[in-house]
Amino acid sequence: MPLCSQTSRPVVLDSVVAVVNNHAILSSDVDDEIQLSALQSNGAAGALTRAQALDELISRVLIAQQMRREEIAASTPTQAEVDARLREIRAELPECVRDNCATRKGWEAFLAAHGLTDARVESYLRNRMEILGFIEQRFRQGIRVSPQQVEAYYRGTLLPQYAPGARVPGLESVAPRIEEILLQQQVNVLFDDWLKNLRQQGDIEVLDPALEAAAAGTGGAGGDQ
Repeated sequence: MPLCSQTSRPVVLDSVVAVVNNHAILSSDVDDEIQLSALQSNGAAGALTRAQALDELISRVLIAQQMRREEIAASTPTQAEVDARLREIRAELPECVRDNCATRKGWEAFLAAHGLTDARVESYLRNRMEILGFIEQRFRQGIRVSPQQVEAYYRGTLLPQYAPGARVPGLESVAPRIEEILLQQQVNVLFDDWLKNLRQQGDIEVLDPALEAAAAGTGGAGGDQ
């Protein structure tokens, strides 16, 4: 609701756009999510819409609430791990590669262009890394990949990617990487089903009519950073 005075312009107060199990998500939270999406690898393709940003926030709130309920405790990333992830972003993010974010001058220009600060970026990365650690710990337990599955992926998926006559790596040399890919695929399936169930069971109310589609989303809180 705007507040007006005779000597100043109208000021728009922050507003609640959604409530997730009694947790309020503010309009400013959505704005922050849009700004911080520049740190994701798909950020160069364009900023999130407000509905997409709210969808991400709903998923993250549900995951954080569940993390507090379950006995599985996510390990807090160390400062060294956060710093390493930040170095990867500065070296690999397409916009950062273009603007040479590996240098301090380039990184400061990137932050300024997106209205970000070092502290906000570090807090965001730490939070996402903690969530990803929880997802890995919760869903990788008990998953097994058989040698037959590894070989099937090698012959059916990997080998067809090589041109005729190209030097092809042997199965033994790529088996560990294939096993990791297959493990991650299974984790993603289990996580997606789990998050969908959390949404169905949760009390999610979107108060902004323009953002109502976010309530039915599947979320991407564990996705690429």
